[in-house]
Amino acid sequence: MSSAHNIVIVGGGFAGTALARCLERRLPGGHRIVLVSEESYTTFNPMLAEFVGASVFPEHAVAPIRQMLRAGDASQFIMGRVTDLDFERRHVQALTLAGNREIDYQHLVLAFGSRANLDLVPGMAQHALPLKLVGDAMFIRNRVLQRIARIELETDPEARRRMGHFIVIGGGFSGVEVAGALADFLDGAARYYPRVRTQELKVTLLENGDRLLPDLPRSLGQAAARSMRSRQIDVRLNSRAARIDADGVMLGDGEVLAGATVICTIGTRPNPLIERLKLPLQRGRIVTAPDLSVAGLPGVWAIGDCALVRNGLTQQAAPPTAQFAVAQANALAHNIVAWGQGRATREFRHKSKGMMATTGHQKGVAQLFGLRLHGLPAWLLWRAYYLLLMPTLGRKVRIWLEWTWSMFFAADITHLRFTRSIEADAPEPRAAVEPGSRSQPQPQLQEKFHA
Repeated sequence: MSSAHNIVIVGGGFAGTALARCLERRLPGGHRIVLVSEESYTTFNPMLAEFVGASVFPEHAVAPIRQMLRAGDASQFIMGRVTDLDFERRHVQALTLAGNREIDYQHLVLAFGSRANLDLVPGMAQHALPLKLVGDAMFIRNRVLQRIARIELETDPEARRRMGHFIVIGGGFSGVEVAGALADFLDGAARYYPRVRTQELKVTLLENGDRLLPDLPRSLGQAAARSMRSRQIDVRLNSRAARIDADGVMLGDGEVLAGATVICTIGTRPNPLIERLKLPLQRGRIVTAPDLSVAGLPGVWAIGDCALVRNGLTQQAAPPTAQFAVAQANALAHNIVAWGQGRATREFRHKSKGMMATTGHQKGVAQLFGLRLHGLPAWLLWRAYYLLLMPTLGRKVRIWLEWTWSMFFAADITHLRFTRSIEADAPEPRAAVEPGSRSQPQPQLQEKFHA
């Protein structure tokens, strides 16, 4: 591929897809946008908890990248894994479904996000379930349903209590949202399991700090805690997970919480590609210049979760949220166009519109332009905002219908097993495999690209 007018974007998350769409509108003719991503879809991570709680179907938490880009020669999507970058020759090495490909570039944008870090707590990698990808959310939902089904068949009272205890580590946005969604799901699903008593199902939320949602004002963190406790969620502040094993979590003070399912929402690590490239890093993220360029590498830029971007308004590092990813994409689109026209680029400056989180069905907390909300208004605002972010009118309507349906009817308790015909008569039934064991394949939305 000729590098003369190629703008190659590595990563199909919020930042990468938003940048591609902005450039499609702003670039003059003769340029081509090439977006490379391992997945064929963008995951709307704030909606993963909605899927765990069965408020939406898994396909509603993702948006196909090809639908988000304009059809034609000006844009191209390549499903593949970037394996190497040659900054001197200006080309990207990618492993695709058709084999290795070299993609030349004029501009290269690194927007490949981050990975879940499962090494923060001893035993986390072996016994905790991360919530970072759609596959994680699907796995957690199936695990929850398997646990409830097993309780019905278990005769040991202690084992029943352990199976019914779900422990969420992390009191940030993801932790609060998945704990609230999980509590609502358990409450709604219990009616279909008559041999499971309500008191045998419990959700505990562990937060190492002195309040929930530290990125929001203290009053909203306190409101979130009150909302969750009112629905019998055990919110434990100043509680550090020191070790995780198959039977539960040991806290920093030595207390042991017996629970068969531990969900981890803390910690990220760099994409392995960053570590191999020897780029300037700080806290595992690529350090950018004020205009989002990477110093010393002409034509290379970085945005999103993988980049450490200073906000010119606050002189603080921009948080790794969807709002800031989209804002960085807009700013970079302007700078790439300005660079091509010989004009000066400008620093990234963005004033946060606010932050919000759901704490359960029809409950949430939000800060919007300085206004603080909690309860139903905050919950409605959360849904309205993420509905607006969804691409295509058809997808918006489908999600709105699902959300409306879930407000009046019980949650879907379908256990989504992905059994192929050649596996149906296997000597050992899949159900006999311990849920969550490493020998059990993780379900997928599609045929996954394997490198």
